[in-house]
Amino acid sequence: MAFLELQDVCVHFPVRSTWGTTGEVVRAVDGVSLSVQKGEVLGLVGESGCGKSTLSRAIMQLQAISSGRILLEGTELSALPAREIRRRRLDFQMVFQDPYASLNPRFSIFNTLCEALGRRCPLPRARREEAVAALMQRVGLAPEHMYKYPHEFSGGQRQRIAIARAIAPQPALLLADEPVSALDVSIQSQILNLLTELTREMGLTMIFISHDLSVVHYLADSIAVMRRGRVVEYGAAEEVFRHPQHEYTRSLLEAVPRL
Repeated sequence: MAFLELQDVCVHFPVRSTWGTTGEVVRAVDGVSLSVQKGEVLGLVGESGCGKSTLSRAIMQLQAISSGRILLEGTELSALPAREIRRRRLDFQMVFQDPYASLNPRFSIFNTLCEALGRRCPLPRARREEAVAALMQRVGLAPEHMYKYPHEFSGGQRQRIAIARAIAPQPALLLADEPVSALDVSIQSQILNLLTELTREMGLTMIFISHDLSVVHYLADSIAVMRRGRVVEYGAAEEVFRHPQHEYTRSLLEAVPRL
């Protein structure tokens, strides 16, 4: 049984006008079926607007699906009540594209990480600083900065904080939605190496979303290529990279800079 399975998932949005709905829909995700094994890293690739982020939000139960099924370890997530979804969400966490927008500017890093650490098991007051310090060190941040606020950090540091918050509840599944697209190239490599290290150490299953096929090839075991809400190619990363079958995949590969 697959760890995560998507069965013909659709997310449609009604087209609205001044007088209400028109009866037409935008097919943001249109019949996507995928399976991800435990410990696997799936790279989800496609151009902006192809439905990647909408699909990730549907998996996270942040966006209702129009039809289909999303199963995590055999449990259909969309069939669970809201209270059970909140409890299960500890098992699947997300790293968003913009770390500054996803962090509460009123919370110090200590408060942000302390809250995340306490979701799985409440922390005694005496151990909170120690636990936050250990988590910051794990993602390459200096613990002495734990009482600073998000605006006092660089973009790469804020993304490390976002990753720390995501792994704090010890999830089994991590969704990373273009986590390096807003960062400098040198910082991108640091974040990619960090994610690779964490998935190996924690045994995480990860869906890594990107528009850059070369970035996905660096850390993914398998690749799914999306276009206009559909998966047009899916297979082992090396096979997709070396022998692309779909014309769109070949065009994405041709866009990868080479020396």
